[in-house]
Amino acid sequence: MEIGKIYRAKVVTIKDFGAFVEFLPGREGLVHVSELANFRVKQVEDIVQLGDEIWVKLLGQDEKGRVRLSRKAAMEEREKASSGDAPAASESASGGSDAQE
Repeated sequence: MEIGKIYRAKVVTIKDFGAFVEFLPGREGLVHVSELANFRVKQVEDIVQLGDEIWVKLLGQDEKGRVRLSRKAAMEEREKASSGDAPAASESASGGSDAQE
């Protein structure tokens, strides 16, 4: 697990405040509703559904071991990489495609 790295993740739980995703085998983290898209999200289900596979960027981990992830930051970084502005070497792929791409 590496802060700043982009991971392929599967949505395993949806709550009003965000989505919990499994980004490594047996390792879950929260993508807060404010980190799902670069616009105001009214309902989490408007962006992701249970079982969706999405790209997320690891933002950090608190003292209790809770992991913070961002779909928004991962999408921005992948856009830069695809336009040649940034390397995509920090990605960890586990297959599938982001429904929003």
